[in-house]
Amino acid sequence: MRVPAGLSLLRADLRLMLREPDFRRLLTTRLVSQAGDGAFTAGIGAYVFFTQNTFPDPASAAAAFAVLYLPYSLIGPFAGVFIDRWSRRQILAWSAVIRAAFVALTGWLVWSGTTGVPMYVSVLLVLGVNRFFLSSLSAALPHVVAEDSLVTANSLTTTAGTVTSFLGGLIGLAVHVVSGGGRSNSALILLAAGVAYLLAGTAATTMRRDRLGPPPLALGRARASVPHELSLVARGLVSGARHAWRQRPAAAALGVTASQRVWYGILFLMSILLYRNYFYSGSSANSSLGHFALVVIAAAIGYGTAAVVTPLATRRLAKQAWMTLLLTAGGIVTGVLGPTFAQPAFLVIAFALGVAAQGITICATTIIQQVMGDAYRGRVFALWDMLFNVPFVVGAVVAAQVIPDDGKSYPLLLLTAAGYLASAAGYGFVSRHSLAGGPAGPPGPGGEETPSASAQRSSS
Repeated sequence: MRVPAGLSLLRADLRLMLREPDFRRLLTTRLVSQAGDGAFTAGIGAYVFFTQNTFPDPASAAAAFAVLYLPYSLIGPFAGVFIDRWSRRQILAWSAVIRAAFVALTGWLVWSGTTGVPMYVSVLLVLGVNRFFLSSLSAALPHVVAEDSLVTANSLTTTAGTVTSFLGGLIGLAVHVVSGGGRSNSALILLAAGVAYLLAGTAATTMRRDRLGPPPLALGRARASVPHELSLVARGLVSGARHAWRQRPAAAALGVTASQRVWYGILFLMSILLYRNYFYSGSSANSSLGHFALVVIAAAIGYGTAAVVTPLATRRLAKQAWMTLLLTAGGIVTGVLGPTFAQPAFLVIAFALGVAAQGITICATTIIQQVMGDAYRGRVFALWDMLFNVPFVVGAVVAAQVIPDDGKSYPLLLLTAAGYLASAAGYGFVSRHSLAGGPAGPPGPGGEETPSASAQRSSS
C-alpha cells in the first residue's frame, strides 16, 4: 500500500531528528523530568485531597489549585528574560538540582503531616522553578533541530511530554492505592519525583555548556538591565492584548478559552469533593482516590479522542463551528447527566468535557497562529497561557465560596451547564460570519482567513 506523501515526509523528519544525539538528549531530559512532574502532582494531590481521615473543604481545594496552576501563568512570560541571558544547559542542570531540593523539603512536610502555608510555599517553589525548566527546553529546541523540522519536533516533544507526565501521575496514583495510602506513601512518591528531576538534570549535562544557547553578544554590545527587560515584557503583554483585541477571530478565541476554563474549574473542584466527601465519605481515602482516578482516565481519553476527531471535523466545518458544537455538547451533557450525581454520569461528563476542552484548545491555538503576525504571536500566546490557567483557578475559587463540603450542589451544577451553553451562544454570535463556512486556510490580507484549497475545489 502506498504511503501518503505527507506521512513519508513526517517519517523522514522524525528519522533525521532522532539521528541527532543532542536532540535525543534534550528529549530524554524532557521526558524524565515530565514523568517526575506527573509523580509530583499525584503525590501532592493524594496528600491534599485523599489523605486518610482528612476531608478537604472547598477553600483548601481552591487554594491547592491556585498553587498548582498559577506559577505557570504568572512566572512564564517573565522567565524568558533570564533564559535569554543565562546558559540554557546550565539552567536545565541547576534547576533540576534546585527542584529536587525543594521536593525533598515538600516530602518532609508531607511526611510530618504539615498543611497550610508552609506546604503551599514549598510546592510553589517547586513549580516556579519548573516553569524555568520547561521554558528553557522550548528555547533550546531550535539549537538541536533544523528550522524546517521545528513543527514536527514541537509536536513530538510536547505530545510525548504530556503522555509521559500522565503516565508518571497514573503510576504514582497506582502505587499510592496499592500500598495502602497514607502520608508516608505520598512522601515517597514525591521523593521519586525528586529522583526523576536529578536524572533529568544529569541527562542535560551530557551536552556542551554552550550547545543550547543563548548566542554570545556581538563585540561591543551590552545587555539591557534586568528591570528594564522585565518592564519590556509587561509592556509587551499589554501591547499583545491590544493587538489581539483588534483581530476579532483571535480575541474571540482567547475569550472562549477563558470562559470554558472557568466552567471546567468549577466542575473539577466539584468532582474532587464529590468523590472524597460524598460518594466515599464512609470509606478510606485510598478507596476514594482509586475511584477518582477513573475520572482522570476518562478525561485523558477525552483529550486523546479530541486530538483524533478535531482534525477530521475541521476538514468539513469551520473551526468556529466545531468549537461552538463542542461547547454546546458540553453544556447538554453536564445539564442532563450531572443532576443525577451518580458516578457513571460523572465519568461520561469527564470524557465529554475532555473532548470539548482539548478540541477548543486545538482550534483556538490554530486560529491564533493563523490570524496573528509573527511580530505579535509570541506575546499573544503568553497571554493565552495566562487565560488558560488563571480562569480555571478563578472558577474554583468562586465556586468554593458557595459549594457545600460534599460537593453536591444542584444550582452550581446547572449554572455550569448554562455557562457552557452561554459560552457557545456568545462565541457563535461573535463568530457568526465564519460558522457557515467550511474549513479555512492561512490568513489573508488584514488577518482574515481565506478558504482552503479543498473547499475551493469542492465548490468548483
